[in-house]
Amino acid sequence: MLKLLHIENIAVIEKADIEFAPGLNVLTGETGTGKSIVIDALSAVTGGRTSRDIVRTGADNASVTAVFSTSAGSAWLSKNGFEPDEEGEVFIARKISADGKSVCRVNGAPVSAAQLRELGAELLDIHGQNDGRKLLDESAHLTYLDSFGDLSDFLDNYRESYEKQIKVKAEIERLSTDESEKERRIEMLRYQVEEIERAKIRPGEQSELTSRRDLLTNAAKLTDAVETAFEALYGGDMSVGAIAQIGKAHDCLSGALRYSDVFLQDACERLNDLRYAAQDISDNLRDFRAELEFSPGELDELEARLDVLKRIERKYGSEDEALEHLKRAEAELFEAEDSENMLAKLEIEFDNCMRESKKRAETLSKKRKDVSESLRKRIMDELSQLNMPSVVFIVEFSASRSEYGLSGNGCDEVRFLMSANPGETPGRISRIASGGELARIMLALKNVLGGKNDSGAMVFDEVDTGVSGIAAQRVGEKLAKLARGRQVLCVTHLPQIAVMADTHFEIRKNIKDGRTYTHVSELDVGGRKKEVARLSGGENITATALTSAAEQLAAAEEYKSKLRN
Repeated sequence: MLKLLHIENIAVIEKADIEFAPGLNVLTGETGTGKSIVIDALSAVTGGRTSRDIVRTGADNASVTAVFSTSAGSAWLSKNGFEPDEEGEVFIARKISADGKSVCRVNGAPVSAAQLRELGAELLDIHGQNDGRKLLDESAHLTYLDSFGDLSDFLDNYRESYEKQIKVKAEIERLSTDESEKERRIEMLRYQVEEIERAKIRPGEQSELTSRRDLLTNAAKLTDAVETAFEALYGGDMSVGAIAQIGKAHDCLSGALRYSDVFLQDACERLNDLRYAAQDISDNLRDFRAELEFSPGELDELEARLDVLKRIERKYGSEDEALEHLKRAEAELFEAEDSENMLAKLEIEFDNCMRESKKRAETLSKKRKDVSESLRKRIMDELSQLNMPSVVFIVEFSASRSEYGLSGNGCDEVRFLMSANPGETPGRISRIASGGELARIMLALKNVLGGKNDSGAMVFDEVDTGVSGIAAQRVGEKLAKLARGRQVLCVTHLPQIAVMADTHFEIRKNIKDGRTYTHVSELDVGGRKKEVARLSGGENITATALTSAAEQLAAAEEYKSKLRN
């Protein structure tokens, strides 16, 4: 929902803040006061085309800011890394300079005009003299038809088969590489497999060998230190070792225990523990010294093996990564060498997938053609009530121009065609319909669809062109009906439409110091009576006109009450 529109220096509007409400928001005013400028501002802030002419005379730049509180646009926001604020609101802004350049922002961050246009299409659906985005987008016509017929299950069923077909096709294309390229790939894979297998990699081996090499490299220094320490503990030809000295001390104290108290008993036990500990250390030193004995060629062999492992590491990563690469290479090599058999199987699978896709597409197409006639009649009936009795509306089907005659939407291309006058051949809506006709066609379409698909606000400008009397009343009723499920904004000259408003804004123009200024204000009950009276009878508002306006407003409230119930 559009909550707020702030406009500065757009044409005759110097500054305006409009707080829109849920339901039907109507904007009225005298011709030339700037009603359509509000629509132009909405178009600009949602990425529509702009020019320097939009900037108010004498101003350096113009700007429009809009605040939306809605679930619409969430897909775009997520895709582009944006989030609504803590209140769930999205702020979009556009500044247009007098030289024609513009700056677009979403929640304060700059975006391109194309990005803003994508977001704007989700937030706002504008139909009028300058815009009719979704109706003119023929790629959306098929979506409208599927929505009308509730064909999502049939479409999903088709897409399940079609997506499988696409995956098989991609696999075929992947395997069907150039023969010379395939041979080069096979040779490379064979080389990699043989190289890794020849290396006979064992996880953790490089670390073990590196430790052993470091040990052997420093063997002389280590041997000298170990032998010196061993001799200090066990003694040598010219000295008595620490173990013997500790044993001697222990024996001396043991002999004196019968003359002593607890102190010598404790000292004797500790000396005994010390002797055993010294013996354990000396045994460990002897074992370690044995490890330092190696053959003359062992160090060279270690260095050679480490070179092999380091070469493998540089090319394929760690030992675990190299072994994983080996598995992948073996699998790819098997696949490449067996590609002809696999291709034959995939071709058969693809043919089966395509037959199934075409079968499901034909079922979907039949359903579409069945509902298209109902859609055509419903639209024609709606347009007749909207004072377009001579219009011809048809749903044209053509075969998909995609590969194999299938696309993500089936085997159909659908386009809405119309002729506005008797005897004319129906043609593309974009080439035949006027702004007012576009707005009424979209109004009819939305009423027939019941507001399906779109959750953004809808804007109608010139929807009342060429209608009056009962037809105008029908337009107002259909706008009110549409606004039950979504926010609708409408610029109008007709009292039959204005009385249906849930919120009514008056746009007034005045001249001060030779400059034109436009003001937008929300009308209360009394203001609405006066404005409806003016729309019905002109500037001279009589008591009778006010009474008539009150009656029209009361009748409109009664109609809306029935809609709510």
